[in-house]
Amino acid sequence: MRPIKLSMAAFGPFSGQQETDFEALGQHPLFLINGPTGAGKTTLLDAMCFALYGKTTGDEREGSQMRCDNAQDNLLTEVTFSFALADNQYRIRRVPEQQRAKKSGDGYTVQKPEAQLFKIAPDGTEHLLVASKVSEATSEIEQLTGLDADQFRQVMVLPQGKFRELLMADSKDREKIFSQLFQTQIYRRIEDKLKYQAQAIKSAVRDHRNKRDGMLHNVALESDEALSTQLAELAPQLAASLAAKEQAKSALIDINKQFETAKLLMRDFDALDKFNHTAAALMQQKPVIDQRQLQLERGQKAQQLKPILDVSLARESELVQAAAAVTKAQADKQRSEQVLASSLSEFNQLADFELKSQQIQNEQQQLTQLVPQLQGLDRLQAELTLARTKREQAKQKGINAKGVLDTLLADKTAAQEQVPQLELIANELVDAQQALTAQTELIERFQQWQKGQTEVSQTQTALADAKNQGLQLKTTFDKAREHHQQLQLVWHRGQAAMLAQKLTQGQPCPVCGSAEHPNPAQSEQQLPSEEQLQQAQQAEEQANEALTQARTRYSGLSTKLQEQLKSVTELKLSIELKIGDFAALTLEVLQSQQRTLTQQVNQANHASKQLVSLRAQLQAWQVNEQGLRSSLEAERDLYRDVDTKVASLEGQLAQILAAIPEQYRSLDTLNNALGELKQQLAAVQQRITAIRESHTQALEQDAACAASLTSSQESQTKAATLNDKAQAELTAHLSGSGFNDKPALTQALLSEAELKAITAEVNQYQQDCVANQANLAQLKDKLQQQTKPELHQLEARLLQTQTEQQQAEQQWQSIQGRVTQLQETQQQLDDADAKAKLLEDEYAVVGTLADVANGQTGNKVSLQRFVLSVLLDDVLLEASERLQLMSKGRYRLIRKEDRAKGNKASGLELEVEDAYTSKVRPVATLSGGESFMAALSMALGLSDVVQAYAGGIKLDTLFIDEGFGSLDQDSLDLAVRTLMDLQSAGRMIGVISHVSEMKEQIGTRIDINKSAQGSEISIVLP
Repeated sequence: MRPIKLSMAAFGPFSGQQETDFEALGQHPLFLINGPTGAGKTTLLDAMCFALYGKTTGDEREGSQMRCDNAQDNLLTEVTFSFALADNQYRIRRVPEQQRAKKSGDGYTVQKPEAQLFKIAPDGTEHLLVASKVSEATSEIEQLTGLDADQFRQVMVLPQGKFRELLMADSKDREKIFSQLFQTQIYRRIEDKLKYQAQAIKSAVRDHRNKRDGMLHNVALESDEALSTQLAELAPQLAASLAAKEQAKSALIDINKQFETAKLLMRDFDALDKFNHTAAALMQQKPVIDQRQLQLERGQKAQQLKPILDVSLARESELVQAAAAVTKAQADKQRSEQVLASSLSEFNQLADFELKSQQIQNEQQQLTQLVPQLQGLDRLQAELTLARTKREQAKQKGINAKGVLDTLLADKTAAQEQVPQLELIANELVDAQQALTAQTELIERFQQWQKGQTEVSQTQTALADAKNQGLQLKTTFDKAREHHQQLQLVWHRGQAAMLAQKLTQGQPCPVCGSAEHPNPAQSEQQLPSEEQLQQAQQAEEQANEALTQARTRYSGLSTKLQEQLKSVTELKLSIELKIGDFAALTLEVLQSQQRTLTQQVNQANHASKQLVSLRAQLQAWQVNEQGLRSSLEAERDLYRDVDTKVASLEGQLAQILAAIPEQYRSLDTLNNALGELKQQLAAVQQRITAIRESHTQALEQDAACAASLTSSQESQTKAATLNDKAQAELTAHLSGSGFNDKPALTQALLSEAELKAITAEVNQYQQDCVANQANLAQLKDKLQQQTKPELHQLEARLLQTQTEQQQAEQQWQSIQGRVTQLQETQQQLDDADAKAKLLEDEYAVVGTLADVANGQTGNKVSLQRFVLSVLLDDVLLEASERLQLMSKGRYRLIRKEDRAKGNKASGLELEVEDAYTSKVRPVATLSGGESFMAALSMALGLSDVVQAYAGGIKLDTLFIDEGFGSLDQDSLDLAVRTLMDLQSAGRMIGVISHVSEMKEQIGTRIDINKSAQGSEISIVLP
């Protein structure tokens, strides 16, 4: 990765917008980052690391803590970093969580963290890869660079205090770093795949063995020999039972035929009895059928007279309706005469209503003539009101302008008196800010110490809990193992009892062959099932796994506690160096001091801003004073003009009022009066129209009622004549048809459905009689020579024969089922043996490969770690060349090949060979300066080797933060010479150092200048 441009805003000590163009430093430069303590040298590396991963190089402060206190409220804290990877360029912008000023209104709001990632095309166009999500941007950067934040700090950015981490990392941590750098994950996948394949084959073999044992258990046998013996014994028994089954089957067929013949004969005798009973029942129904026949004949005659009867009934109904119509018409005529008399009385009042209508119209015309005059009066009054309002406004504006001018003069005098005092307070800002920065750094370290103390306590508690949990899990494992062993013992001892349960008296024993079983074995305990044995085994394995995990967790917590105690001790020492009396120190005291300093800084900041504001305000007041005086004189002239217009309008208003009656001087009042007259006129005219229409309707209704009465009387006379004629005709037909009167005819009438039902009933009876007689004669002829069989005797013989056949069938099926079961089991056993043999052969190959690849052999080195150890040897060759040069031939880095103790991973540990003593010792024994040289050599060697392998990650940039101060002059010269050689080979090297000799030897610099308002960046070229 190669940096191109870094832009920061309100980040760390940089209060404003700062931009660093790395391309301006030249092609593959070696440059120095220079500046006083606290200026922000390390912040450059923090900004690059934060832009890429959202973390600082030291990982001691969050992004939300990086906002500059001196930054303006409207300036957002953000970092934008442009960089190149091979031939591709990218730009990432990241904003941490922070408080920012609201866009509208007062106060602050929380700015959520966000990140955008762009890919820059060769033509300069940008393509958005991540829109805003922070986690997506970090994940994309890790995929592009092939490094996470910790690995980036170890191989590209060596921050303060981090030089020894890469050098001192154990095999496990170094394996993680190197696997990312050299892309050796494929070997890990090979390890895992072989492991999973071996486990799957091993499990399959175990399952096949259990399955084979289960097959024998299902047939209650212990071995293949017992299965073959039992098959040979069952062969003659199967043949004998088959012959007995066939003989019983033939006997059943014969008796079944005899029984079916008897059933058919018995069915004919039953039918004969049924037909005799039916003939007797039909004879009993004959009187009823004769009566129904007579009813049918009278109904048919009545049906012929039904049209004449319907005419007679219709004429009677018409006569009744005509009489009712005459009665209704007479009543309607009386009501119409009453309505006509009432309408005539109202019609005589019509002349009075017409006179009142004319009077209302005259009054309405007089009031309408006043409308134009009142409209002119309203316009005049509105103008007068507006003029008076303008006069009051002009007067008030003059008063207001005078007040504003007086206030302006007073404020101007007061502001001039504040300027000297504010200048004095603003001059104290620089000292207060420096003290506040030092106090804030002290509080942060104290809070880190308190947090570390809490974490130590939590880890100690967790360590105690892990120990107790381990003891509990050890007890659980012992119990599970004991339970599994007991079940296995009971199971083995109970196999004889299980075999004895299958013995049958008279049948040979599959073990000894005896047909008598005088004392079969019995189990004193309930035998466990196969499932219970597997569950017990699984419980033991799970308990063992949980115990192993607990031991691993205890070991990890113990290591973590030691690291935390070391970190807390270092923080306490750094705080004591600054204040001395650590025992009396509390966070409340520090925060109280910080608040006091913050108040001083805020007061100074406020005074400075207020001073600038007052000076600008004084200039503005000078300009506004002249404008206010001119505005005051203009308002006075306007007031005099408006006052003259008000007097003129008041005279015109008095002249118009004199010509209008007092009660109608309001246009609203006049309009209301006109509206009331209009409503009265409409009501009178509506009343006149209603009287006329009512009188006309009364005349028309009376004439209609008279005509209706005459028509109804004529209809009644006609209906009476037709009724008399119809009744005479009906009487003549009744005497000739055998009916005495009309009620007799009505009673005899039947509907069409009733006639059809009676006809069908009579016909059905006659058909039943004929059919029953024919069937009875036929059966008597058929059974004349037959005797009624004894069916129950034949049925008893049939049942006995069926029972004998079923017993023979069951005996054959029992023997046949056992033989089939044993034959299928024998075939399944043969198939299982063949599959198990194949799996065992496969496991012999795959299992061995899995053990070797996963480090389960003697040296405990996995396949990936073996490959990485070869790569590490290459890195150490490159690193040792530089370390020997910088240490004047004394030191050389080598890989420790001895196996680590216990289960700890091994194969990637480092040692140092000392040429002065001819001994090999751990790298942890190196001094501070020696460790720096070794770590620097390691980082440079790693960069060379990574780029040498195709498909690896190109590490063409290295940043080094401090460490050179621990070197003597000769070692420093050698280190600088090494860096220059590396830079000449095409690397970009950035060095942060306070050492003055470094400034003299490296001419290209990025200088960071510190001030009270914030630091600034400048580039210095030789």
